[in-house]
Amino acid sequence: MNVYGTDYPTPDGTCIRDYVHVLDLAQAHLLALESREVGSFNVGSGSGYSVHEIVRMAKQVTGRSIDARPAPRRPGDPPRLISDSTAARAQLGWRPQHDNIRDIIESAWSWRQRHPDGYAR
Repeated sequence: MNVYGTDYPTPDGTCIRDYVHVLDLAQAHLLALESREVGSFNVGSGSGYSVHEIVRMAKQVTGRSIDARPAPRRPGDPPRLISDSTAARAQLGWRPQHDNIRDIIESAWSWRQRHPDGYAR
């Protein structure tokens, strides 16, 4: 797995991103469809984790090694992207139910173990 950029102005040099559980994202879509509100909404946990933090946590959850190789930055990648879900919270009443990154990774790993071929039949 390539880690694109290890020289960003972040604590460990890798990009920081906001991660949201797929069930929380689906719930936000349902609330938006059912709402009379018009507009676009950012949806996320509001917390950021670096690529290295995610890799470390994934190793702990899966018990597997992950070959994370440094690679050059991708053009245009900002050091930090953290969602501001204020509008989704206020206008849709949306709140993430899965905001613990370890729980999100454990859930994804559990799904992957049950579906090793993804959605393939």
